[in-house]
Amino acid sequence: MQDIPFILKDFLNYMETIKGKSKNTTKEYFYDLRLFFRFIKQAKFHLNKDEELDKIDISDINIEHIKAVTLSDLYSFMSYVSRERDNNASSRARKVASIKSFFNYITNKAKLLDYNPASELESPKILKRLPKYLNIDESKKLLNSIEGEHSKRDYAIITLFLNCGLRLSELVNININNYKKDTLTVIGKGDKERTIYLNHACKAAIDTYLKVRPVDGVKDKSALFLSERKQRISNKTVQYIVKKYIKQSGLDPERYSTHKLRHTAATLMYKHGKVDIRALQEILGHESISTTEIYTHVDNQQLKNAVDSNPLADITSTPKE
Repeated sequence: MQDIPFILKDFLNYMETIKGKSKNTTKEYFYDLRLFFRFIKQAKFHLNKDEELDKIDISDINIEHIKAVTLSDLYSFMSYVSRERDNNASSRARKVASIKSFFNYITNKAKLLDYNPASELESPKILKRLPKYLNIDESKKLLNSIEGEHSKRDYAIITLFLNCGLRLSELVNININNYKKDTLTVIGKGDKERTIYLNHACKAAIDTYLKVRPVDGVKDKSALFLSERKQRISNKTVQYIVKKYIKQSGLDPERYSTHKLRHTAATLMYKHGKVDIRALQEILGHESISTTEIYTHVDNQQLKNAVDSNPLADITSTPKE
C-alpha cells in the first residue's frame, strides 16, 4: 500500500488489529477509500485536474481535506462510481460501508471530527438473488470428471468444497496438522478458527491424497495441498482446477466457480440433509444468521410439496347444492 496518508493508515491498523478484520477486508477498505480520496482531490479541491484519476497521489490528504467533505460530496462520489465506473449495487454498497466505517472511526474513535457527514449516507438496495448451485447429479458428474496426474489432489479439493462449503482462502490455507482423524480446523474471515466435522467421503479423499502427496523437496512442508512446484497451492491454481473440471463435466464454466461449490454444499445440506440453519451458520462460518439465510431458498418442487402435504389435500368431496 503506497501513497497512504497517516490518517488512513491509522484507520486500517485499527480495523485490522482492534476490530479483527482480515487482511483481504482491510485491503478492500484501502482500495475503496483511496479511490474516494482521489475523487475528492480532483472533484472538490480541483487538484490534479488533468491527471488520470487512478494515478492521483493521496499521500498529502489531511484532516483539513476530510473536514471539508459534505454529504453532498459523498453522494457525488457514489454517482461517479455508478455512472463512470459502472459499479453495480453490491460494489457501491461496499464503498458506502468503507466510507461510513472510516468516518465513524475519525469521528468517534480518533475524535478528529465534530460532525460525521457519512452518518446520513444511505446504502443502495441490493436485490437478493438465489445463489447458483449444482444439483446432486451435476455434483456427481463433476466428481466423476476428475482425472489425470493430480487427480487424487484435485478430487480431495473438490470433495471438500462440495461437502464442507469451504471458502477458497480457507481451503488453500489448510495445513496437514489441521486434519485430525475426522475433523478439520480452518481459519475463516477475521482470522476466526472453526472446526469442521468430516464425513466419510472427505476423510477417504484426504487419506487417498496423503498417500501420494510429495514429501521430498517440498517448500512448504506444513501445507496440505501442494502445487506442481511443491509449494502451497495458490488461489489462482485452485480456481483453474475447478473451472477445468466444470468444463470437463459438461457444465458452464462461466456459471460456476469455487464459490458456487460453497453454495452447492450449503444448499444440498439444507435441502436434502435437513440441517438446522444455526448448524449451517456454524459450518459455513457466517458471523450473521442473515447471511446463511440466502442458502435456505426453496425451489418450485419444495413449494409444490408444501401444498401437497396439507392434510386437506386429498379431500375431494362434492359440495352440497
